[in-house]
Amino acid sequence: MTHPNPAFAPAEYTDRLARVRAAMDRAGLGCLFITDPSNMGWLTGYDGWSFYVHQGVLVGPEGPPRWWGRGMDAAGALRTAWMPDDHIHGYDDSFVQNPIKHAMLDLCSLLRACGWDTGRLGVEKDNYYFTAAAYETILTGVPQAETVDATGLVNWCRAIKSETEITYLRRAGAIVTRMHAHIAEVAEVGMRKNDLVAQIMATGIEGADGHWGDYPAIVPMAPSGRDATAPHLTWDDSPLSRGIPTFFEIAGAYRRYQCPQSRTLFLGQVPDTYLRAEEAVNAATVAVIAMAQPGIRCEDLARVFNGTLASHGFHKDSRVGYSIGMSYPPDWGERTMSLRAGDTTALQTGMTFHFMPALWLDDGGIEITEPILITDQGAERLCATPPGLIVKS
Repeated sequence: MTHPNPAFAPAEYTDRLARVRAAMDRAGLGCLFITDPSNMGWLTGYDGWSFYVHQGVLVGPEGPPRWWGRGMDAAGALRTAWMPDDHIHGYDDSFVQNPIKHAMLDLCSLLRACGWDTGRLGVEKDNYYFTAAAYETILTGVPQAETVDATGLVNWCRAIKSETEITYLRRAGAIVTRMHAHIAEVAEVGMRKNDLVAQIMATGIEGADGHWGDYPAIVPMAPSGRDATAPHLTWDDSPLSRGIPTFFEIAGAYRRYQCPQSRTLFLGQVPDTYLRAEEAVNAATVAVIAMAQPGIRCEDLARVFNGTLASHGFHKDSRVGYSIGMSYPPDWGERTMSLRAGDTTALQTGMTFHFMPALWLDDGGIEITEPILITDQGAERLCATPPGLIVKS
């Protein structure tokens, strides 16, 4: 069985596998076990909401990768992954959430069957989906293997996007542009926050320009007033109020490619502090986008941003952006590059970032962010959302 509408051509998966094997060679790995669903999907095409149970992809020294997971989810792998059927391995349901019979025991059996139970085995130690119990079970289940940390190995292979990936990110950008336009159109005083968020999510799933919308890796964050002094609160049923700012950090998604963007809504007159903050953020954004081009380092962009912001009397003590691409919950970042001091990674054509110049003030927050693509000519904005605050009288 094969996917009736694969996201990528076979040659692209072949190229990705070659990139991963080259990285494995540099790290001295004989086998790699991937548990991050974003990395699994990027390398194999697998796409399913099954990451609440143990699953993963094994990459050996040759041949196609092997998908491993819950038996009932093997049917989904047969429908979405590009590998031949005999490279799909499902474990018995008695392993599911069983405190005395860990699923990694089955993985260890597969490692032994493939002859990969010796040598250096890479695992993603610092990953949302790889537990301490999973690691301990592997250590005891294949004791002859030298289990080493390979966190980020596949993530870094994903940093430079292909033309198809860029197309998907642009489609996601068109979707989030439409989502913000809908907020600007329908938001009004007295509207319940949950009703507005319901429309935002519906708009995102409807899609844009004839392309359907996938589910975002993070739900909409939409705090108002003092709640917006914190960056990661979601919504409730409180009504939108005049004079109280609300920021919307949301993402358009297409075939798991995430394009996050934020804007801040004011109903009524904007206080002077927020007008000055808007001016500072806009100036810093223009400076960063003008500078962003191949060869510039991540920390250079952070330095220009922070310097411009400081010249307007504001300060930000967190990173100002991060790499984006294909993602699953709970995060839409790629967990590689960050726009902050100390990150000396040089930008390259095909890299994509969420430039995130958010400010959290004493009485609220202001988020005016931009997803960007690095091209030979500089930075391309992936969205057409107008800059600045959204203001409605």
